[in-house]
Amino acid sequence: MSCWETFQAYGLRSIGYGERLLPRSDFTLCEQFTLIGSGLIWNIYHGVLALAIGFVLAIALAVAKASDTLWVRKPAEWFIFVFRGSPLFIQFFLAYFLFLSLKQWSGVFDPLTSAAFGALIVLFLNTAAYSGEIFYGAFRSVPRGDVEAADAYGMTGWVRFRRVIYPTMLRLGWPAYTNEAIFLFHATTLVFFSGFPAWQQKGDALYYASYFADKTFNPFVPYPIVAFYFVLLTLAVIFVFGRINTRLNRHLPQERRSRLRVRPQLIR
Repeated sequence: MSCWETFQAYGLRSIGYGERLLPRSDFTLCEQFTLIGSGLIWNIYHGVLALAIGFVLAIALAVAKASDTLWVRKPAEWFIFVFRGSPLFIQFFLAYFLFLSLKQWSGVFDPLTSAAFGALIVLFLNTAAYSGEIFYGAFRSVPRGDVEAADAYGMTGWVRFRRVIYPTMLRLGWPAYTNEAIFLFHATTLVFFSGFPAWQQKGDALYYASYFADKTFNPFVPYPIVAFYFVLLTLAVIFVFGRINTRLNRHLPQERRSRLRVRPQLIR
């Protein structure tokens, strides 16, 4: 089988298209690159959707935590504390056990036991907690003079938040949020190792790398391939978020524009 035929057979296998059976022996480098790259689709799926949905909740959590109203502030504080204070791997495990229990009670909850939905919920809640703390710090760092200027113009409530506080908060918190986005994509490799099953061997990049490592007893080929793909994915995230950061800072003089500083988290 040529490399092009291998790509046609396994390029989209992780989402149900192509060969149903995995290769059993005589693994080629092309097969490993293709299948691991196919699994990366799941990592991108979880990362993009969790970031998109989690961003909205993160802003809400940041505003709620900064609120003077106790019954609004305390739930946000505890939500952030619980999800930042417990390991993500344990959150996956407990969530799967909870969703499995709900499934036994009612079939309506059956989709939640799959990685496509159940794991996405966990990632979305986890990144919302971390991002909420980031944006809370940015919210507290909004210059008081900006708020006073908005008051002087007669802006109050939602108008003041939308036109003054929110843009500044987003600009100040964006570099740290970029690091959170990078870590989230890396954290997606835990999905199929935490309890959520890979249905019909349709897993992510690390799932296929582990398959090849177990079959060949040589982890020094598949795992570096995973690292290579994630380096490319990280560069893509840095590029996209860097463009957004430039857009957020376009009104500032060049010397005052904040620059992205990527600081990967080794342990969360």
